[in-house]
Amino acid sequence: MPRPSRRTLMKLGAAAVLAPMSTACSTTGSRTRTAPSASPTGRAVSLPAPTGPWPIGTVDLHLIDRTRHDPLVPSQPFRELMASVWYPADRGGRFPIAPWLTPAAAADWDKHSAPGLTIKSGAVDWQGIQTHARTGAPVARSAGELPVVLFSSGDGGDRALGTTLVEELAARGYVVVTVDPTYEVDQVEFPGGRVERAAPPPEKLTPEVIAALLEKHSRARVADMKFVLRQIDAMAHGRNPDAGKKPLPAGLPAALDLSRIGALGQSLGGSVAAQLAHDEPRVRAAANLDGEFVGPVVRTGVATPFLLMASDVNTLEGNASWKAFWAASTGWKQALHLRKAKHGSYTDLQSIFPQLTPHMKIPAAAELIGTVNPRRSLAAQRAAVTALFDLHLKDRPTALFHNPSGQYRELEVLS
Repeated sequence: MPRPSRRTLMKLGAAAVLAPMSTACSTTGSRTRTAPSASPTGRAVSLPAPTGPWPIGTVDLHLIDRTRHDPLVPSQPFRELMASVWYPADRGGRFPIAPWLTPAAAADWDKHSAPGLTIKSGAVDWQGIQTHARTGAPVARSAGELPVVLFSSGDGGDRALGTTLVEELAARGYVVVTVDPTYEVDQVEFPGGRVERAAPPPEKLTPEVIAALLEKHSRARVADMKFVLRQIDAMAHGRNPDAGKKPLPAGLPAALDLSRIGALGQSLGGSVAAQLAHDEPRVRAAANLDGEFVGPVVRTGVATPFLLMASDVNTLEGNASWKAFWAASTGWKQALHLRKAKHGSYTDLQSIFPQLTPHMKIPAAAELIGTVNPRRSLAAQRAAVTALFDLHLKDRPTALFHNPSGQYRELEVLS
């Protein structure tokens, strides 16, 4: 049977956890294929530029964990991941601009994921969306040693969906590592154009089945992020963790300061960030962007400084997992509400959808990104996330959390 869309799953009781933009409409048990490049037709869209002072670079890493079978497809004898590292870069135009999605992933997104957003295949030039980072550019030597932030997307959502926030952090002096959870995310492109698609879910998706599936995804992701952190640690000690030994950008190993680590996530990724902050002593600050808490961290909370950002759906008292987590957390904490926002406002769709809606009918637009002004929404998110990590990873004071609505009228302290 076709894999139900995330919007369908939301109606079954997982609305606050699942990223509603992902569809993964797999019709067979096959999860490996090579996709053609997306056709460079359709409406062009762009991502807003970061506002930080640094140019940015990026590099993709193919990582293989041979110490465990794949937790989502046990027949796979090891866990295989794709990650991207984003960082402040030296200026120079000889390195190519990185795409938002790699070619085969863009083609698969156009065919399988876009229709779940009520966007017809071929209507948008997904492959033509560019980031503001140059692939393989040298790290800015004058930036010094840099804090590292691990980013995790929503359930089923590609790591690219957090690009607008990730680029902002990189342009403001952070190394950010984004990770795709293979066989959960709609599509992951590996070297050579091979695409791995999401494993089909159980046929009967009751609320209990969905809750169990999310806990399974959460456990897999937490293990993934701990593995990735070990690979970044190895990189800082001069080893190249890429499976194909792709050359690393000049200066990257020396730039990593693994005594200052943060964790950031949207939706399920936000819960993963919290669990990582609980489990890893080196994680000194974390943020959850509108995600339900899943797993042990609901009961334990965290002692790490923590930022929780909400859309119009949630309150601290009205969401059971938020209430329990908040009561159990003992460190610095701040909860903010982004007025008129929806779950997808905390993804790149906040910037992409408004460019499409004047030209095509997208019934899901307001459902996914709300009616908040998209430019101000992104500015407020960037400011809050950067302020969190500046305060707790760089020891830079900020006035934002004392009076958030005084700087951004879209923000208010969450009750």
